[in-house]
Amino acid sequence: MNLPNSITLIRIASIPLLIWILSSARFSSVTGEKELLASAVFIAAAMTDGIDGYLARKRNQITTMGILLDPLADKLLIAAAFIALVQLNPALVPAWVAIVVIGREFLVSGLRSIAASEGFTIEASNLGKFKMVVQIVAVVAVILDHRWKEWPVYGTYIFPVQWIAYLSIWFMVCVSLASAVDYFVAFWSRIDRRGVKRRRRAFILSRRRKPVPVPPQDRDVAAST
Repeated sequence: MNLPNSITLIRIASIPLLIWILSSARFSSVTGEKELLASAVFIAAAMTDGIDGYLARKRNQITTMGILLDPLADKLLIAAAFIALVQLNPALVPAWVAIVVIGREFLVSGLRSIAASEGFTIEASNLGKFKMVVQIVAVVAVILDHRWKEWPVYGTYIFPVQWIAYLSIWFMVCVSLASAVDYFVAFWSRIDRRGVKRRRRAFILSRRRKPVPVPPQDRDVAAST
């Protein structure tokens, strides 16, 4: 077990901690203790996504276990967060938003599994990475909105937490759908090219294996000999 994989496992272990903080009555929302602690745990867990990948590349410790665990940890963290937010703040995160987000993650995972079985990989796109950043902002904003609709800064400036949460959720849904389409187009183009190559290879092999007809005069000569 190397260091990058250990960090990935820490991200997975933080998921039940996040759910416990958001659902437990042990932490008070009056003072914002629950919201601040949950936001800190989620941000720390999300940051480990970049840290484990960076260390794996720098230390040359990219393993099969890490390749499997890293995207799984990301999807579990996002899915758990949005399921918890449906209960915590249903006004901003209705059930259909969680279904869209989680469904998109399952779709991309399925496409990657099919691609792996076909012998190629679908790399994370820039739009997919941007989607992850938007999701982090949306989750944190919705958690903080549970306690503060507006957040005073230096006593005068008002930070519009609710508006940021509302806009980031809708923007996140749009980016998630666009990212899913982007992955599907990349997958379809790759699988279509492989299908063309496979049919062409089968056609060439069939032509090579096709018996060459022997003229009648050659058959008579061969029979007489």
